[in-house]
Amino acid sequence: MRTPSVVLLFVLLIALVAGGVYYFRDTDGPEISLTPASGPVSSRKPLQLTLTDQASGLKQVDVLLVQGSKQIALYSQELPPGSYQHRQQLSLAGIKLNNGPLEIRVTAGDRSIYHFGQGNTGNRSFILEFDSKPPRISVLSRSHNLNQGGSGLIIYKVNETVTRTGVQLDDRFFPAYQQEDGSYACLFAAPYDLSPKKLVPRLIAEDLAGNRRRSGFYHHINARALHKAKINISNRFLEAKMPDFQQYFPETTDLLQIFIRVNRELRQQNRARLQEFVAQTEPKPLWEGAFLRPKGTNREPFATARTYYHNGKKIDRQVHLGVDIASVARGPVVAANSGRVVLAEEFGIYGQCIIIDHGLGLMSLYGHLSNIEVAAGDLVKKGQEIARTGATGLAGGDHLHFGLILNGLPVNPVEWWDRNWVRNNIDSKLKLIAEP
Repeated sequence: MRTPSVVLLFVLLIALVAGGVYYFRDTDGPEISLTPASGPVSSRKPLQLTLTDQASGLKQVDVLLVQGSKQIALYSQELPPGSYQHRQQLSLAGIKLNNGPLEIRVTAGDRSIYHFGQGNTGNRSFILEFDSKPPRISVLSRSHNLNQGGSGLIIYKVNETVTRTGVQLDDRFFPAYQQEDGSYACLFAAPYDLSPKKLVPRLIAEDLAGNRRRSGFYHHINARALHKAKINISNRFLEAKMPDFQQYFPETTDLLQIFIRVNRELRQQNRARLQEFVAQTEPKPLWEGAFLRPKGTNREPFATARTYYHNGKKIDRQVHLGVDIASVARGPVVAANSGRVVLAEEFGIYGQCIIIDHGLGLMSLYGHLSNIEVAAGDLVKKGQEIARTGATGLAGGDHLHFGLILNGLPVNPVEWWDRNWVRNNIDSKLKLIAEP
């Protein structure tokens, strides 16, 4: 007769246990994070607030900024049901703040039934340093004289830690590399393809808070017009060379059209890839004095605007960004200076190719080789034999394509072959870097 009572008690017990589990299933407040969580901040870069509550979901968030006696409500928001994560940028723009410490207080509530339906509350406080002052730049080097298409070096110091610094010239940025004495060394170029009005370099420095300094420095750049040349593409050349490039454009069968695509599209792809090697450069000079000039005869100057003809008809126009040097067939190729090999393989229009990093973003390129005697990662010395000349890639005969690349941009190698130019424009400035 007592069986129904026992069953009822058992059911009630289960209900109580289930209710307790449900009530206590979420007793933790939301997780709160802020980026940056410490250190310098400014009105230039917003803070990134992230809230997470995977158990019950978020309900409310309030953010308060405190500096001295000043309290400012930065953000307040009721969040809809189902909000398990919430991200919000917190801007300090337009707020009058003093340079110095400030506090960000974040309070967030969830939708748990804990605390008799009031839910859980999370609280976090972040101490930051407000900084509205841009970095100070002190230029140590002098006489920054460049020829268009050529290179320059500037040595300078910055008064605080920076996230980005270097020379900006129109839309091109040349990063600087910090040396052991704390100074920065920046190799930069006057791009061959800019109009003279845009050849205005500026030093850039951005600190941890996002404050940026953009300043000029004494310089002089000699504008140069491109040399011009006409190149005749024969049917014999097309028949001999274009089958090697069919793999890049399998849908194109006409040999002339393959050449045009190689000369335009593959050339651009190869030049774009040069930018990728910049990340592998050493932050200090690896070269020693002037670069060795390959033996042989120059075919045409750096940055020659070539117009291509086929059967008397103009088919393309491209700028040749290197120096072609002809000597004996399969002649020895030596490293123009000391450095580390970053590429030693087939490389598009350059055929069998070697690229050597010399530090500070400066690299040398050796194209159209018949064989390669080094591998990526090898350290090579100035004058060390690394290959033999050939006619691989987009070459009509045995020769060496020699190029110098600065931060992915081809520059005039002739300057770097000149001992006096290197001594006056490069080595004299490197001496400003204090010995460790």
